[in-house]
Amino acid sequence: MASITLQFVRPDRLLFEGTCASLVLVTSTGELGVFPGHAPEICALGNGIVRIQHGEDMGDTIDRVIVMGGYAEITPYQVTIIARHARREDDIDPHVVGVTRKEAEDSRNALPEDDSRRAYYDEKIAWCDMLLEHAPEGDQPSKEQSSS
Repeated sequence: MASITLQFVRPDRLLFEGTCASLVLVTSTGELGVFPGHAPEICALGNGIVRIQHGEDMGDTIDRVIVMGGYAEITPYQVTIIARHARREDDIDPHVVGVTRKEAEDSRNALPEDDSRRAYYDEKIAWCDMLLEHAPEGDQPSKEQSSS
């Protein structure tokens, strides 16, 4: 069975390197399915979930990775993903994310309204909100923990 070589990186580390049967990218214009033999393409990633379908050698499992922005380069048998933010869905600790979100919100609110540094914290808050949206059920912090 044909496979795709996948390299998935984010700014601080390599997230995944290996082969997969197929994947579904979340792009700025919608989802894009990628199978072996796909036409060459470069696309901008959007915000959402990239689904990596592993083959029989890995138990036909699907890995879900939450992404926020970046790019993917597709060739017929290789995909390179460079994500601005990326986290495996099974690697989300909602309590840590809630604390991080609260700290970012406090730091942003301490800045004057016209301070350009607020944009950094706005993005960090949006990323935390995405992670909390996809955190395992039952592990999510209450609204007071993540936004008080």
